[in-house]
Amino acid sequence: MTDPVTGLTGTITSPIRGAGALGEVLVAIRGGTELYIARAQEPIAAGASVLIIEAHPGRIVDVVPWVPLTSPDPR
Repeated sequence: MTDPVTGLTGTITSPIRGAGALGEVLVAIRGGTELYIARAQEPIAAGASVLIIEAHPGRIVDVVPWVPLTSPDPR
C-alpha cells in the first residue's frame, strides 16, 4: 500500500536535475511533514512547489511543477 499523497503539494528540498533523476520533496501529511523521493520529467530546482501526481512503493512520488493560484487584485 502506498501513502495517500497523490494530489498533495510539497516543496523540493533536493533538486531534480533532469528527466528521470531523483530528488526529495517535503510534504505536509498526517499532522507533520515527511520527505519522499521525488522524480519528474524535467529539472526542478530546490525550493520549488510541486504537485504529486502519482505515488509508488518505497516512498517514491512523481511530481510536476506547481504554481499556486493567487487571489485577484481587489482594486
